Amino acid sequence: MKQETKTKLTDMAKHVLLAVVVGPIVGAIDAVFGRILIAVSSFRDAHVLLLVPFLPLAGLLITYMYYRYSKLSLKGMTLVFETGQARREEIPKALVPLVMIGTWVTHLFGGSAGREGVAVQIGATVSHTIARKLKMPDNGRIMLVTGMAAGFAGLFQTPLTATFFAIEVITAGVMDYEALLPALIASYLSSAASAALGLEKFSENIKGTIALSGSPSTALKIVLLGIAFGLTGWCFSFFLGRMKKIMGEKIENPYIRIGVISIPLAALLLAAFAGRYCGLGTNLIRASFEGGTVNSYDWILKLLFTILTLSIGFQGGEVTPLFSIGATLGAVLGTMMGLPPEVTAALGYAAVFGSATNTLIAPILIGLEVFGAQNILLFVIVCTLAYILNGNCSIYGAQKVFRQENTTEVKKV
Repeated sequence: MKQETKTKLTDMAKHVLLAVVVGPIVGAIDAVFGRILIAVSSFRDAHVLLLVPFLPLAGLLITYMYYRYSKLSLKGMTLVFETGQARREEIPKALVPLVMIGTWVTHLFGGSAGREGVAVQIGATVSHTIARKLKMPDNGRIMLVTGMAAGFAGLFQTPLTATFFAIEVITAGVMDYEALLPALIASYLSSAASAALGLEKFSENIKGTIALSGSPSTALKIVLLGIAFGLTGWCFSFFLGRMKKIMGEKIENPYIRIGVISIPLAALLLAAFAGRYCGLGTNLIRASFEGGTVNSYDWILKLLFTILTLSIGFQGGEVTPLFSIGATLGAVLGTMMGLPPEVTAALGYAAVFGSATNTLIAPILIGLEVFGAQNILLFVIVCTLAYILNGNCSIYGAQKVFRQENTTEVKKV
């Protein structure tokens, strides 16, 4: 027993020391990736009519790069999940440059996509590769989770959210507490490194609040918001998975799939307010919190454009578009219900993310880290309802769901 305890403490010390090394490295890579992505997005916004028509050619370039250098890397986040679930030994190193370049190209030419998938893949690949080189125990599983957390934290500078996202997302219903301390350390160091290198954090000081005490009608409205956000996250996950399956089955040739389908996609992106729904959706997020124009259909159009962009083979994540979908939907519903729209936008920002990723703690914490603690009870209520209503459907098709003594793969569509 003493020897077992000593071994565990030794392994933990190794993981902590490695987390101290991995955190700043991943944060620095995130900063470079993030700052270039911001510059690319700004350039696209200034020349949207010139660049978006070339989206089909951009898609062909991305597809060529993957098939030329690492076809396996097309699996993206699935590789990370399979490695974390001990179904795969390692992640191809080519994944990092391919996903970074692919995402920059996607955004430069107007695809509707996110960025967090890139950061998580960068962190997981870097950390797991180092752990394998050093022959860390359990094939570097703890360091894989640590790297995922560092990647998320470096990009969004929300270390608590990143930590709990990483330890709860691989298998829904199971918290990988062995990785908690190294993931937390790496997350804070990654966040600090990216901030020091000039990557800005999005945060919003929400001054308003919604009082629940003594108002059954207000409480009912909050419940309805949770239901709406949960169903929206489910819709995104379900239809993204279904569309990927349909596109892969109906148009097997990846060059034809991305080259042909992106022609009407580019035309629609230009027709819909000249690129309003291109890129990350940060313009929609800003509008939701800064008194800008938020249309009642913004959330559904952003949802549809993101699903189509990702399902035909463009690169990028889903989380930032989910933030924009949730924020715009929340702002619209808040106005309709007579609630402070900036508060309901914040609730949607967090809850749709939680529903679509099939996580609970991470969305509550992102509400805390991005919007402050004054509405924490509302975040707990709305995010819990959204999590319950998502039907264990996730944007991550390789995510597993823990049920008593059995672990099954998340619902496939």
